[in-house]
Amino acid sequence: MSPRTVDVAHLLIALVALLGAAHIGGYLFNAIRQPPVIGEILGGLCLGPTVLGQLAPGAQHWLFPSTGPTPGVLGALYNIGLLLLVYLTGMEMRGRRARTERRTVVWVAVSGLVLPFLFGLLVATAVDLNGLAGPHGSPATLALVFGMAVAITSIPVISRIMIDLGVIDTAFARIVLAVAVVEDILLYVVLAVTLGMAQARTGDSYGLPKLLGIDTVGESVAYFTIAPLIFMLPFAWRGRMLFDRLASARFNLIEGRAPAAFRMILVFVMCVAAIGLGIDPVFGALMAGLCASGGAREGANPLPAGGGGSGAALREMTLAFFVPVYFAIVGLRLDLARHLDPVFFCWFLAFACTVKSISVWLGARLAGQDNSSAANIAIAMNARGGPGIVLASTSFAAGVINENLFTALVLLSLVTSQAAGAWLGRIVRRGLPLTVPEKPRPQESDEAEDAARIPA
Repeated sequence: MSPRTVDVAHLLIALVALLGAAHIGGYLFNAIRQPPVIGEILGGLCLGPTVLGQLAPGAQHWLFPSTGPTPGVLGALYNIGLLLLVYLTGMEMRGRRARTERRTVVWVAVSGLVLPFLFGLLVATAVDLNGLAGPHGSPATLALVFGMAVAITSIPVISRIMIDLGVIDTAFARIVLAVAVVEDILLYVVLAVTLGMAQARTGDSYGLPKLLGIDTVGESVAYFTIAPLIFMLPFAWRGRMLFDRLASARFNLIEGRAPAAFRMILVFVMCVAAIGLGIDPVFGALMAGLCASGGAREGANPLPAGGGGSGAALREMTLAFFVPVYFAIVGLRLDLARHLDPVFFCWFLAFACTVKSISVWLGARLAGQDNSSAANIAIAMNARGGPGIVLASTSFAAGVINENLFTALVLLSLVTSQAAGAWLGRIVRRGLPLTVPEKPRPQESDEAEDAARIPA
């Protein structure tokens, strides 16, 4: 065999190992009613330096070398998986309206986002965390990442948990998902600002910031606060209409032939547009998901195998290949023996969960929920899942954080997702109510009657 054929064979073996480990881990965790993402990451962890590297270091280094074509291709698949995961997160944001639970949504969104974020900022500035900063990190960017890590909530994980438990059509699900949408959109804007500030420290700007000559921290903060909002607002407001027009246009020969290809092109074009503005491409992927979500064509043309519309093929391919490979590589990059500080992680876990839970519980109580309902909402909102891992991946790739904090953020996402699934499963199996219904105001009575007809 030629060297090129050997390289291809080596790459395929690595992909088979990653994909197989991810799906086996996901299957096992799904079988015990736990989020599959945990099993997918643990599958990669078993192939990395933490497990295989300890048992058979030679085999681990051969399977995943640091040089050659294999790491480059796996890195590309890792980034594509990250972008498509964020795209699916944007897709999950469609239709999350809680008309008869507005009071709870408002109180929980304000209290459950602002308080954890502020407490995270305060602790990050009061405690010396410089040992957790990456090569391009600063006290300001590190504090922002710390605040986001405390405040973030996972839409994909918590929605999957509620689907598996059969409570996705309840008032509880509407409250949690509506709040999570608000939180994640705002925190993605903060993430764009953070990554922009880190980029300014490198002096290696690109796109519009480079053309404008933006090179100081103050200019970067102003630009990366305004640019994501300008980029987001048109697509959040009219993105669905624009998507439907593009998808149904006569000149669009791709949609009719391969809807998945059209949506993937949309993701990549939006990512390139974000890069052109100097924004991290994950923000473009999020906007692509918002545009493609809930459009008229997404509910049309159901697939024979129970698919859900024109975009089902891309979703199935993403969840079957790209996302499991992404999560497996996240696990592969974890080296718990070298980069896990058990004392710091236990403190970080306790702090993040306590602050987030109390903040959400307080908001729910102020909205009129009883103690048990407020506790259920608080624990559900603690699941950090995919967005928490995206925060860890992008911050680490940008050099804002080091491997120690990257490891802690990934483990925080896994532990909180598992805890949320276990708690909600116990409540549902015991037949206990997740929330108490709000008393609608007179002008909301008609909407409340319509909502009451939805089977729980």
